[in-house]
Amino acid sequence: MFSKRKTLKVLSASFISLILFPYKYLYAAAKKIINPKLTNEQKDIMFNEGTERPFTSSLLDEKRVGFYHCANCGAKLFASTAKFDSGTGWPSFSEALPGAFKTKIDYSFGMKRIEYHCANCGVHHGHVFDDGPSSTGKRFCNNGLCLIFKPEN
Repeated sequence: MFSKRKTLKVLSASFISLILFPYKYLYAAAKKIINPKLTNEQKDIMFNEGTERPFTSSLLDEKRVGFYHCANCGAKLFASTAKFDSGTGWPSFSEALPGAFKTKIDYSFGMKRIEYHCANCGVHHGHVFDDGPSSTGKRFCNNGLCLIFKPEN
């Protein structure tokens, strides 16, 4: 149990840390850059952790060499060489570029899943599963509306 003295020390330390460390650094992980060109459906998926309907993404048939970027902030997320047809109806990748995402556990729909968010802006992209075909064994199941494909040439 805390005494008054210990409580005051904790509160003082918390207050001092707010003065010493700028607000933007304390809350940088939660910062979300909003692209003004996003559609309402993109905003719902990225900011409310929604999901697009399967087999509706124009990226399912994309076969060119290039990179997939976050539709919100433009961060580079996946190389086209990691893309594969999972048959699930969403663009799928065997691996992400290093440092592209941060993950959290998602217990929605009565199951435990690993959800991933853009490490740069924090928006939701999809879930990662352990049933991928490559040596990584991973399947990054991404909402196509969260991605922008930029061809190499």
